[in-house]
Amino acid sequence: MVASSLSSHPRSDADELRVHWNSPLSGQQKATGKYGTGRLDFDAIVEFAQEADELGVDSLLMGIGSHMPDPLPVLGALVRETKRVKFLLAYRPGLISPTLFAQVINTVSWMSDGRISLNLVAGTSPAEQAYYGDFLAHDERYARSNEFLDILHAFWRGESPLSYKGEHYRIEDARIGLGYQGGGRPEIYISGASEVAQQTAVLHGDCWLRYGDTPEGMAAAAKSVLTQGRRVGTRMHVLARESRAEALEALADLMGDPDEEHRKMIAAAVASSDSVAVNTSFRLAESAESDWLSPMLYSGAVAYRGGPALCVVGSYEEVAAYLHEYKAAGISEFIFSGWPTREEMRTFYTRVLPLLRRHERAGRSA
Repeated sequence: MVASSLSSHPRSDADELRVHWNSPLSGQQKATGKYGTGRLDFDAIVEFAQEADELGVDSLLMGIGSHMPDPLPVLGALVRETKRVKFLLAYRPGLISPTLFAQVINTVSWMSDGRISLNLVAGTSPAEQAYYGDFLAHDERYARSNEFLDILHAFWRGESPLSYKGEHYRIEDARIGLGYQGGGRPEIYISGASEVAQQTAVLHGDCWLRYGDTPEGMAAAAKSVLTQGRRVGTRMHVLARESRAEALEALADLMGDPDEEHRKMIAAAVASSDSVAVNTSFRLAESAESDWLSPMLYSGAVAYRGGPALCVVGSYEEVAAYLHEYKAAGISEFIFSGWPTREEMRTFYTRVLPLLRRHERAGRSA
């Protein structure tokens, strides 16, 4: 494996926290409900992306999974329906060849004026990977990801013709006619909680992503990656209201009448998962006292909606102050979701984010 020649993107205390949002690719809004499948409301997806564009969302995460539409064609359409918001494409090495993937990303970079970044994930479920004919074990999937990224970086460095021979990929004299717009490359986010995921992020990525934890927990997990010059981000939910009482009332309403059959289905999926990130997030939720990891961090929805459902709950000011604690812990970006997600996005960017920026300005002047 050839180490990539990456320019380091260290975070400084002066940098503003970057806040991304998860783009909904299903219509399901209830915290404890089943994922919506079997239909695609593309008009609603476009309207969501256009509002995110107007609100100043940094990037929209375009997730991947067998229960949702494929993100690539959706993203290709959305870049023509928006002007400023970027798109963070989640994709799994092994689904298509690295040469074809580079062609696709380069094409989107021109279609979108460079508003594309990558969230490469190695896969969380051997059963789901098998749907696509992939039977590699956890660490081997990351080994393949490293080769995949070796090749992508070589293309983006302008190496042509490109030949490569590894354990998982072999290409000969590859040429791509359309390079990345401006001669650069997309930002690369690597997801996972395992040591091999961190190693891949350090070797090939700009930012390591993992599911949420308390600020103290994130600081401990992020230390190694930060000391090696990479950024660290986290994916969580957020629920903010005018007062804490209103936020708790909204949470109680969203968690009312839980779908226990869906919880059992999620539990079975977790039991069969070889993902360190998935299993760590569920163990963390199970360790919480009365469904709260801290006075601000609610874990009760994780059993129904998975690792990203760890939720920051409170008043606008409480949420802003708590998120600022993550900055002190070394976190530089968040990917949020909400219930329902469009309304929560609007609330966050209009009511919470200005307060968070105020905390950042105060921290810089202290």
